[in-house]
Amino acid sequence: MSQAQDGVIEIISARERPLGGFTVRRLLPTARRKTVGPWIFLDHMGPADFAPDQGIDVRPHPHIGLATVTYLFEGEILHRDSLGNTQTITPGDINLMVAGRGITHSERERPQVRASAHRLHGLQLWLALPDADEECAPSFHHYAADALPRVQIDGVSARVMMGAAWGVRSPVPTYAGALYAEAELQAGQRLPLPQATQLAIYLARGSLRIGGATVPEHTLAVVDSSVASQMQASSDTRIALIGGDGVGERFIDWNFVASTRERIAQAREDWEQQRFAKVVGDTQEYIALPK
Repeated sequence: MSQAQDGVIEIISARERPLGGFTVRRLLPTARRKTVGPWIFLDHMGPADFAPDQGIDVRPHPHIGLATVTYLFEGEILHRDSLGNTQTITPGDINLMVAGRGITHSERERPQVRASAHRLHGLQLWLALPDADEECAPSFHHYAADALPRVQIDGVSARVMMGAAWGVRSPVPTYAGALYAEAELQAGQRLPLPQATQLAIYLARGSLRIGGATVPEHTLAVVDSSVASQMQASSDTRIALIGGDGVGERFIDWNFVASTRERIAQAREDWEQQRFAKVVGDTQEYIALPK
């Protein structure tokens, strides 16, 4: 969909995908658009309700050439990786894992969470690392919810998880000018769009208008912030904003992102031959390379 006269370049509808016992809504990548700025992958997880002894259980798997960002609205995930990190992710935290030349991790739940009925709801994003950082040493960064800046704009509550917007800056490391923010608007409230080389807004709940364009629930609106200056909520709305600078052509294959097909092929072979480092404390199983 193209509505550039309103500042809306394209509206992308979510596609449902099964993932380990629950459904995700996938927004990026699509056949027509691989990225928004450096962001190359966006999944809306849940909300998923689990009975006792059920839940998320993603076995160890590898990544290269990207940074994963996990952000929860509800629930809890237990992260482990091949650097030896064990971290519980709770609502409002930012969990940033920089894969660089290669990392392995798992996403499970603590036994006490699985012991009773529970819910999981959140977003998982990947950003493609720029050329200079594609083969950097892997690293892990976790920021609790209270470490991330919150700002009030004309009664609208917004948070900046990565990058800078609305006069505040997140302490979380960024690449390629990456921006990730969220806001909750009541019906009728307005919010100015932050400036970014490329920018998109995901409607996790509700709907809004940008110029004459209506952006419905569970869609991603790619916008031109030099044309559109603000958005207005049509109903009570929760949004995520992503943006930043482009990183050039990237190839994506399973859990791998790279600027060349040869690097993807090498990563596939390395995983098949089990050359990646193993997840510390989670070595008994892994996800096999898809054929």
